[in-house]
Amino acid sequence: MRRVRGAAPRRPRRMALLGRFRRFGLWLGLPLLLAGSFYGVVQLGRVPLGQSALRYAIDRMLDGTARLGLEVTDVKVEGRETTDRATILAALGAGPGTPILAVNPRRAKEQLEALPWIRSAVVERRLPGTLYVRLVERKPLALWQHDGKVELIDHEGAVIPVTHLDRFAKLPMVVGENAASHAAELLDMLATEPDLASRVSAAIRVGDRRWNLRIDNAIDVLLPAESAAGAWAQLARLERSSSILKRDVQAVDVRLPDRLVVRVNPEVPKEPPAPKKGRPPAKNT
Repeated sequence: MRRVRGAAPRRPRRMALLGRFRRFGLWLGLPLLLAGSFYGVVQLGRVPLGQSALRYAIDRMLDGTARLGLEVTDVKVEGRETTDRATILAALGAGPGTPILAVNPRRAKEQLEALPWIRSAVVERRLPGTLYVRLVERKPLALWQHDGKVELIDHEGAVIPVTHLDRFAKLPMVVGENAASHAAELLDMLATEPDLASRVSAAIRVGDRRWNLRIDNAIDVLLPAESAAGAWAQLARLERSSSILKRDVQAVDVRLPDRLVVRVNPEVPKEPPAPKKGRPPAKNT
């Protein structure tokens, strides 16, 4: 039997072709296998028994990761001033020994920001065992009286939902429906004259345009809608030079740029002296 020159052996070529089909089958079958597994998990999760089984399997997997060292060993919190640590840990739903992969940073962030004093939060898992929390807490600014109630507000005018306000009694009071959103601007202006500002017990928002100030719980100061800072500075100068607010004053109107109107308390009329009672005249006998 003669062998034809140049003819390639068929077996190696056939094996190479078979290997290509196998690799193609793997690349084609892997996505199908993953898709099928995902579909099976979804279908299993739609029934109560399947949900319990999935939850059990996930819990066992997380416990396994904790045994491998992926557990919470430290919780670092930055920015905490008012909120106590126990409340923060409760919101995180984690403590020492918790599988760190069981902590959902997005859910923990939402739970922290639902707390009264937390304005914003950042939660990070720093493997293998550290939870990092950065907080921005609300700063109490003033008490806001409106609609028959008093609430605590921060520098942005947002309500801080606290129940007991006794410890904030020394904060200034702003009154009116739209007073909260303008309170920070007003208090910044008042702070330019700290001696007089310390005597302001309340500020009433008038027509969402301007403020009336109550000083020493007795004197009303009517500020203008425009150039309120200049009027406030003028009033402070007058108080330093002539103690105008320490007299028997009822109200001071500084809304006009070229004059100041002072209304004093009306004088109480003096009662006439009571007639002296004398002895009745003696009768003639």
